[in-house]
Amino acid sequence: MPTARPDTLRVFSLNCWGIRFFSQLCTQRYEMIGKLLGREQHDIALLQEVWSERDFLFLKRKLSSSHPYTHYFKSGVIGSGLAVFSKHRIQDALLYQYSLNGYPYMLHAEYSRAQDEYLTHRIVQSWELLQFVRHTSCGADLVVLGGDLNMHPQDLGNRLLRSHTGLRDCYTETDTFDGCEDGHTLIADNHFTKKQDLVPFETGIRIDYILMKGSQRVSMKCETLSTTKGPVADKPFPYSDHEALTAELSLLRSEDSRQHGSSDALAVSEQMDVVAEARAVVKEGLCQTEALRDKAMHLMFGGLLSLLLPLALAFLPCFCSFSTLGLLGAVCMSLLLSGALLYLLFTAHIKVLKETEDQMMLTSNDLQTKLTGCRLSASPSSDGSPDLQPLSPFKQEE
Repeated sequence: MPTARPDTLRVFSLNCWGIRFFSQLCTQRYEMIGKLLGREQHDIALLQEVWSERDFLFLKRKLSSSHPYTHYFKSGVIGSGLAVFSKHRIQDALLYQYSLNGYPYMLHAEYSRAQDEYLTHRIVQSWELLQFVRHTSCGADLVVLGGDLNMHPQDLGNRLLRSHTGLRDCYTETDTFDGCEDGHTLIADNHFTKKQDLVPFETGIRIDYILMKGSQRVSMKCETLSTTKGPVADKPFPYSDHEALTAELSLLRSEDSRQHGSSDALAVSEQMDVVAEARAVVKEGLCQTEALRDKAMHLMFGGLLSLLLPLALAFLPCFCSFSTLGLLGAVCMSLLLSGALLYLLFTAHIKVLKETEDQMMLTSNDLQTKLTGCRLSASPSSDGSPDLQPLSPFKQEE
């Protein structure tokens, strides 16, 4: 290993809770966030829920000296809410939109761990995120993922993400931690936190993360991790309803030729277990969504049949007025359109769930092959020594 002094990378992450006209004290809090970033001089700042481009432009002007390179991810009607501020040049950017993002009539945050209506959606999002990381980071020296994942450390989606990407949690990896108890990022002492959001966790929960991964060329280590602790000094309110994270990562060039994240029997077995668990959740979600589609179809046909009522009454002019017929017709048409739109929505969701299940099945089969290969390669050869030759589906040349 080289003995050169390691470089450092300071990464900041914060869910800004920046919903204009809904989130409290947005203008004042963005002013505070700008001062914090300018003072602390992080290498990279990863901000979430910056829903207004106006707020992004404010931060861009304020941080033009300390973080001259920025990118704001634009998407959909209200945007993605994601913004990056960097001291180093941003060479490229790519936005990936999740296939499932909840239902139009309700947000997809976790409302109840006992009755989590969007567990399947978050599992699909975790699956798509790990696929994105795997397929875009093959040639990368290092990977840093930061943000509000809306998952507890041992939740299925979190375990799925970490086990299949090799990403390590800075909180569990750091040498030094300075922050809220147990690394919580949504705490009861925060002025903006709704106490019902923490039930049954009285003191707080940890749902914001900075994850890291090195490579053959660069090894990574989290030297320190810190969080804000609710109230800000000399201010009557905190930066956000979430706590901010700051990680100091050391980077050291490595001459280690071993493949990082190489498969051994224990790791592959763990991956198989977590994929099987995730696949079961997706299957259950698929059944539930098919049931919702059936209900939407019933609503659609109910609305269609109901249209026959005002048509029939139209031939009885003495029975009801034209205004009453118009009102009945409007109600029936609303039922018909609502049912049709929900039917199309649930049909699209079903296709995504089926595709995700198919991908998980392919991965399970591949992991099973790898696990068999690991076991075969660990079996003793004729001279009694372990045969470490990899199992290959291709025949070797004579």
